[in-house]
Amino acid sequence: MGLEQHRKQGQGSLGFAVVTVSDTRRGEQDTGGQYLVEALEAAGHRVVERAWVSDDREEILAQARALVTDSTVQVVLFTGGTGLAARDVTADTLAGFMESTIPGFGELFRQLSYQEIGPATILSRALAGVHTRKLVCALPGSPKALRLAMEKILLPECGHIVAQLEA
Repeated sequence: MGLEQHRKQGQGSLGFAVVTVSDTRRGEQDTGGQYLVEALEAAGHRVVERAWVSDDREEILAQARALVTDSTVQVVLFTGGTGLAARDVTADTLAGFMESTIPGFGELFRQLSYQEIGPATILSRALAGVHTRKLVCALPGSPKALRLAMEKILLPECGHIVAQLEA
């Protein structure tokens, strides 16, 4: 089966969970998380879970464990905590949680980001992987970075990825 046939197989509405990792951004202050919800719904997907957790390894893991066992969720998006600050624990926490990684996601994200922000892109530890046959992503908290990840990578490919995971 060719690439285009695989992509067509993966078209349709998917169930997403959006989790913001932050000690301070909740509700209206969470512009990045709100962008994700709006972009997903505009693309025809369902946001079946929306949550906020603190920059705390145990809270992040507990949320990740709960979401990958939810049968209505196929993709889990964490936003925030992918930088280098001491409180940025999302990337390391989820990297240890994933059963397998998708190295190309982080590589492509940083390549595309370099075109916009230059060498500062090395500060991002955005990553994607798989747990329990679910796509799990750790994304930056910046709305501009989220727009890049969604428009250039995730929205065009998430259906294809999920179809592969469910095959």
